Amino acid sequence: MTNYETYRVNFEKEVHPLVKEMEKYAEEQFVPIMDRIGIETFIGLLSIQNPATLLEIGSAIGYSAIRLAQANPELHIATIERDEERHAKAVHYIERAKLNERISLFKDDALTFDTTLLPYDCFDACFIDAAKGQYKRFFDKYEPLVKTGGIIYCDNMFMHGLVFLEDQDIPRRSRTMIRNLKAFTEWIMENPAYETSLLPVGDGILIARKNS
Repeated sequence: MTNYETYRVNFEKEVHPLVKEMEKYAEEQFVPIMDRIGIETFIGLLSIQNPATLLEIGSAIGYSAIRLAQANPELHIATIERDEERHAKAVHYIERAKLNERISLFKDDALTFDTTLLPYDCFDACFIDAAKGQYKRFFDKYEPLVKTGGIIYCDNMFMHGLVFLEDQDIPRRSRTMIRNLKAFTEWIMENPAYETSLLPVGDGILIARKNS
């Protein structure tokens, strides 16, 4: 742990037993979920924005959707997950959290998903946390569903530090993904249609506000 992480643990709030169970499962089964610092920062950001609706690309086991819904009692979430096993786990955990009425879960590939099936035509916020090499494609498809003034959040922008490496130092199997992620980051940061910030929190959180 860094000095900051060691210090902030002193102020960490107790989480619901179900959340602890999900964190343990994710660690044991190597399911990628937001770390504590990242999710708590995201919860704080949403408390400032106070959206009524959020679209999530990449449910995994439902961890972030449950955490966000628990922290924002008025928030309604639509979330998409393509992996059958993770989707089943998300269904299980969402039911146990008694959040079925506020979390709509879809099993599909987000890149080919029929958006007319979503419960809302427009969303106040969108959270992209799926295949990192496809962020630009996810953004292009779902950005039109975000209201003007709405915010698009993207997690894992640092990809565990790989984006800081020179191309030749990145493992060969990850190079295309990291190139795509870097290209997306450069594109969105320079795009005047969005007010964009990149936060060095967790594994890197990008915040893009859709301008009028």
